[in-house]
Amino acid sequence: MTTQSPGVRRRIGRALVFGLVLTAAATATNTAATAGPSRHGTPDFGPNVKIFDPSTPVGEIQATLDATHARQVGNEMGTERYAYLFKPGSYGTAEQPLQVNVGYYTEISGLGASPTDVDINGKVEVYNRCLEGGGTSNCLALVNFWRTLSNLSININAAGQDGCRSSANFWAVSQAVSMRRLDISGGGLSLMDYCTAGPQYASGGFIADSRLPATINGSQQQWLTRNSEVASWSNAVWNQVFAGVVGAPDDAGFPNPPYTTLDTTPLSRERPYLYVDAKGRYNVRVPAVQRDSRGVSWAAGMTPGRTIPIRDFFIAKPSDPVHVINSQLARGRHLLLTPGVYDIARSIEVRRPDTVVLGLGHATLTAVNGAVPLDVAGVPGVVVAGVTIDAGLTESPVLLRVGRKHGRNASTPHNPTTLSDVYFRVGGPHIGRTNIALEVNSDHVLIDHTWVWRGDHGVEGFSEGVNGDTERWRTNTGRYGAVINGDHVTATGLFVEHFQRYNTVWNGEHGTTVLYQNELPYDPPTQADWMNGDVEGWAGYKVGDRVKHHTLHGGGVYVFNQNNPSIHTENGFEVPVTPGVRLHHIMTVNLSAGTIDHVVNGVGEPADTTRVGAPVYLTEYPIS
Repeated sequence: MTTQSPGVRRRIGRALVFGLVLTAAATATNTAATAGPSRHGTPDFGPNVKIFDPSTPVGEIQATLDATHARQVGNEMGTERYAYLFKPGSYGTAEQPLQVNVGYYTEISGLGASPTDVDINGKVEVYNRCLEGGGTSNCLALVNFWRTLSNLSININAAGQDGCRSSANFWAVSQAVSMRRLDISGGGLSLMDYCTAGPQYASGGFIADSRLPATINGSQQQWLTRNSEVASWSNAVWNQVFAGVVGAPDDAGFPNPPYTTLDTTPLSRERPYLYVDAKGRYNVRVPAVQRDSRGVSWAAGMTPGRTIPIRDFFIAKPSDPVHVINSQLARGRHLLLTPGVYDIARSIEVRRPDTVVLGLGHATLTAVNGAVPLDVAGVPGVVVAGVTIDAGLTESPVLLRVGRKHGRNASTPHNPTTLSDVYFRVGGPHIGRTNIALEVNSDHVLIDHTWVWRGDHGVEGFSEGVNGDTERWRTNTGRYGAVINGDHVTATGLFVEHFQRYNTVWNGEHGTTVLYQNELPYDPPTQADWMNGDVEGWAGYKVGDRVKHHTLHGGGVYVFNQNNPSIHTENGFEVPVTPGVRLHHIMTVNLSAGTIDHVVNGVGEPADTTRVGAPVYLTEYPIS
């Protein structure tokens, strides 16, 4: 591990530990070069996609994945992206289990029609990163971002691991990490890594459409589990939300423990997935929309939905010009983005209804010359999944736009546009600037897990200490994280952090959010820099003044004004006072710097430094 600079001490607020040092890995070379021709009917997914079949020796698979983990375990700001796909069958044995560690920008997915078609005998894990003492101390998961695990079964086999490591399958992660379509058995699942030296903090996360064993939440500060089955769930920290989960804990004792449980999910659509059929042909399954749903989508067989053969996709690589991608989209093809970083100097334009844009291995679109990297028309049924969007040096008006603000948007309640595992970053690997990250203008849109992040740390080369924080405030600029103007928009797993005005602005009617997580910016230099007119600060979640109907289940706003601990924010949430706007189970929390004076609209005690790490909760707003 490389020597750490104090200039990357940012996510200390999550740890509540002073002196936390974060790794700033050197930028890696993008290896997503032009791939050779496809063979034996296998599509050409490029050099950073590796497909395994059951005949591949376990030792070979293990060595391949170990080598990638060694490259990616500290490569937080690098450009390498990988996807490892498993054809239907069994991998690993009782004597030689397959035990996988997953690093940054790595996807591990099965290619079965059902999660039970691919069976991993072993483990698939993420451990803490130990950032001091030569990798022996200051161990945590607070920056374990950008990983994907999906569409397979894990029969937990810890053979050869020590006593602590053998006690569970560990998944110690934070934002921009998803677990989907999993069937885990043979042991327990732990969402924290308790086997390393402390502090062992984590800040995730998201699970959907999965069948889980006894699960330890541990140090996870917030988590959404949606449309799943769980044998049991133990403990919580600040904000744990369950929607449509068989076996979910009762939330009658809120906030002790701080569970929020919805019997069903009001609107859901599972993420599209690549699979190989019985004749060896590659397809993408696009799951159907569900309303008021509960449990996994694959309990009775193949997930309901439609199948698109891979020949109907344009399989893009980072070297493909945008005009070529747009030409293929205009001809009616869908888009599959292979792993890598794409420089986008003009918008990728999605104009046709029911188009699927699917990224593998955290494919990343980077704005160039102030472009809007992804522009989705207000048409029904578009699905964007598995894509990360980075701001560039020149300010973009928006990074992903859905529909026109002052135009006709034709999305429908029966076929909503859906964004699944779509992530945003402003700053980090390079300077980034945008006015808005995510702008939704269409009606009837589903946002199913997003992390909208103005980076609180990176490798941009700022000076150290307070001056460096001031430089970040002036240079890595992002005013608004998510702006929702459309009506009937639903968000399940909305994570938005560190923007310089409202992190989320919800102007549309009949909006619904199931789990909201926000951290206010660390770096305003002065109170004058953090003023909304005459009001001190900008709420972390703002519902427009004219909105009559809005619902939020399980929301948290955190404060850590590292640059100037004297700064105040008047309210964590700001909403119109009307019977149709309801907030259920909300909280604010102080992470040792700054103050949020009230939870919502002047109601609720201050989250200040007299109660560091102790949330201020409201069960309902308006208070009945």
